Amino acid sequence: MSLPLDGVRVVDLTQVMGGPFCTMQLGDFGADVIKVEPPSGDLSRSMGGEQLRIPGSDNAPFFALNRNKRSIVLDLTRDHDRTVFLALARTADVVVESFRPGVTKRLGVDYETVSAANPRVIYASISGFGQTGPYADRPGFDLIAQGMSGIMSVTGEPGCAPVKCGVPIADLAVGLFAVNGILAALVARGRTGKGQHIDTSLFESALAMCVWETTEYWATGVAPDAMGSAHRLSAPYQAFRTSDGYITLAALTPQQWQRLCVTLERESLASDPRFGTNAARMANRPALVTEIEAALACRMTVEWVERLHAAGVPAGPINDLAQVFDDSHTRARQMVEEIEHPVAGRVRTLGFPLKMSETPLRVRRPPPVLGEHTAEIMRELGVGGAS
Repeated sequence: MSLPLDGVRVVDLTQVMGGPFCTMQLGDFGADVIKVEPPSGDLSRSMGGEQLRIPGSDNAPFFALNRNKRSIVLDLTRDHDRTVFLALARTADVVVESFRPGVTKRLGVDYETVSAANPRVIYASISGFGQTGPYADRPGFDLIAQGMSGIMSVTGEPGCAPVKCGVPIADLAVGLFAVNGILAALVARGRTGKGQHIDTSLFESALAMCVWETTEYWATGVAPDAMGSAHRLSAPYQAFRTSDGYITLAALTPQQWQRLCVTLERESLASDPRFGTNAARMANRPALVTEIEAALACRMTVEWVERLHAAGVPAGPINDLAQVFDDSHTRARQMVEEIEHPVAGRVRTLGFPLKMSETPLRVRRPPPVLGEHTAEIMRELGVGGAS
């Protein structure tokens, strides 16, 4: 069965996370993704030390982001390898790079050079702060983007030291935005026949995630603070302690609030003027949390989840990843795939969050061994190795 991007060739000049996450998604959609690596390989092949070593020479972080790709080794500082790259770029629909701004120009693989050879190419640049602006030359790291974009200022418990989001949200968001831009550019090229340059960054992608927070700032003129797990606009909507752990629950409508009070056997809370409306509950949230946690303390998390669901109140446990992958719903939604790797044997990878009825996604290739497809791609291009 064909895939959505069958026939689209992507040349991948990215490393570590944001760029590889982007190009892996394009590969999952069916694109022929050719990962161009330096002789030392993508940095993620060695990240994490021995504890994350996969049988063979690579580490687990590389496996997480590089399925459905082929690998060719090119040293872009050498004339011959740069010539091979440009030959490859002439066959490409998309080129994705994640160098610091200015590096591609020095290497001779920048948008102007590539588009002169292939005017239809869509060339996506992923960087820390974008190709322009006073911070353009700064290196890009997820942690720094989270700090500078405001994310860390609203993450964690009130009054505590800043913490980052538990997942690398800037790296992942920039990959998603780059995919969106590339797919939109492919549609536009279908109308105009012309390629274009896409410029996105960790900083902008992280800032774009701050939807409620920027809205609150513009409406009030006050920079939002960290609120733990609580919602900025509604209460109760957060994590609460039970007798054996924590539960998340959301009672956003008047009906849900009434049902919650009944289920907690605290009907008096429904008529308490401190909690009669969402605005009142927000204004008195510390007292609200104390009352709800006092009621929850008598039962375990699993029992509360069952009771609240039966009453029509949205709720869920807080799982660690071992619990997530032991969950029947995770298995039912096929969120774990197994791949046969030529060196590591059978390995697991996250499944596809998109389920497409007519063009279902699938793992076609395991993460490549460094340079595994160099000879194969050279033959396709009709070029020889260095003399």
